[in-house]
Amino acid sequence: YISGESHFYLGRRYMLKVNHAPRLAAEVKLLRGCLKVSTPNKSPDAIKELLWEWYKAHAKTTFRRRLDLLIEQVPWVRESPPKVRLLTMKRQWGSCSPKGDIILNSHLVKAPCDCIDYVIMHELCHLREHNHSQNFYRLLGLLMPEWQSVKAKLDNMSEILLNQ
Repeated sequence: YISGESHFYLGRRYMLKVNHAPRLAAEVKLLRGCLKVSTPNKSPDAIKELLWEWYKAHAKTTFRRRLDLLIEQVPWVRESPPKVRLLTMKRQWGSCSPKGDIILNSHLVKAPCDCIDYVIMHELCHLREHNHSQNFYRLLGLLMPEWQSVKAKLDNMSEILLNQ
């Protein structure tokens, strides 16, 4: 977590710029193609924590916005949209709770929007089909015909996105 490294956000790489600012409050901003971190504590752990809090805040708003757009295509959730919760996971991008809540991995905010949409749509389909049956994949294919290529793209990025 030093200046010059690159970090992903919504599928794009951004250069990290760390500004040691002893008299200012710590903050992270996306500005002119860079993730700019201003902090009184320039330790890598402190920068990592600041950046992670920024990611989680942006994940919450991004996922809600994407869900609101996708709900228009999914008739069984229009009337009562599911709650969305964030969780940091090492091996999966999302899940659907027995109560019907959608749980999304905070790291997903680093992926391109079509990948975020795929994971959300996958979980919305689980609200109708609670397994990975042929009916589930038929439903997913109706709502998102290109899901397989988007899933492949996300799978190819998974290691770097989950471990950054």
